[in-house]
Amino acid sequence: MLPTIEWRDDAVVMVDQRKLPAEETYVSCRSAAHVARAIKTMVIRGAPAIGVAAAMGLALGVKQSSSTGTQKLAADFYKLCELMAATRPTAVNLFWAIDRMKQSFAAGVTAGESVDQLKARLVAEAAAIHDEDVASCRAIGAFGASVVPDKARILTHCNAGALATAGYGTALGVIRGAIEAGKTVAVFADETRPFLQGARLTAWELVKDGIDTTVITEGMAAPLMRDGRIDLVVVGADRIAANGDTANKIGTYTVALVAREHGVPFYVAAPVSTIDLDTRDGWSIPIEERDGREVTHVKTVRLTPEGAKVFNPAFDVTPHALIGGIITERGIARAPYTDSLAAIVGRETVAG
Repeated sequence: MLPTIEWRDDAVVMVDQRKLPAEETYVSCRSAAHVARAIKTMVIRGAPAIGVAAAMGLALGVKQSSSTGTQKLAADFYKLCELMAATRPTAVNLFWAIDRMKQSFAAGVTAGESVDQLKARLVAEAAAIHDEDVASCRAIGAFGASVVPDKARILTHCNAGALATAGYGTALGVIRGAIEAGKTVAVFADETRPFLQGARLTAWELVKDGIDTTVITEGMAAPLMRDGRIDLVVVGADRIAANGDTANKIGTYTVALVAREHGVPFYVAAPVSTIDLDTRDGWSIPIEERDGREVTHVKTVRLTPEGAKVFNPAFDVTPHALIGGIITERGIARAPYTDSLAAIVGRETVAG
């Protein structure tokens, strides 16, 4: 399985997703600032993978701290947390991972651990977050396989595969889970403009796995559904609000609308760490707007005339009414999502 991100020789090593599929190269991040920059510039992307990267970046930064006292180490740690939190605003897994690292650090301080013990604690916590992500993706795949009919033609948008996680994937985990269950599937991968994650990353992953894959532009999804050539849509998520509204890569909302129009089941696959019960609905999800150059250029080639304005939100929000189910490692949540998501997370109350 593709090693999206791993801890190796006191460095955070990740595949450079900006260079795929032409080059399979790896970046060795040897400081917390380097990890933060890799998240910001999309060397690594995908909500679960961003969370893992942030945890490893915090562990690396703390391990490299020269502080000899707990109080000074704590100051260094919380400054690093601010650095990581400023990288990308929409992916809630980022903040979930930071909070989990904070809780672990606080527990160590309360237990009276030494500086060396606190450093070792955070390295171990980051490793646990990594391993748990892979396990949760496999569980998502197992649950999701149940909604995939044999010989299904599945449409997916953006990349929610091994590259977007610590391994295996969420939406692509559902596809892999169905295949492991003995089902035959074919995948239509939306190109996903403007960063082309579907064409560059999803197609690359699936082709490497020997899975039947066809790349299409977003504008081709509607006629395919109209003509009965899509049986199921499965996408990932960067944040799921308490009511089931879901932020995912820009263009997902359009796919969901078309799927409803043509009676095609639409599912979201994501780990529980992506569910944000403290965010009431989709209107409350912060949407990142990225550099307009992603729209005006493909690498160094300009596509648009000088002077044209650019609007480049990285995500949109799909209302919960368009979602047939949210597939997690703890089962499939269905409407009413305020109840089912709270039950899956294990909280009785949600943002109100």
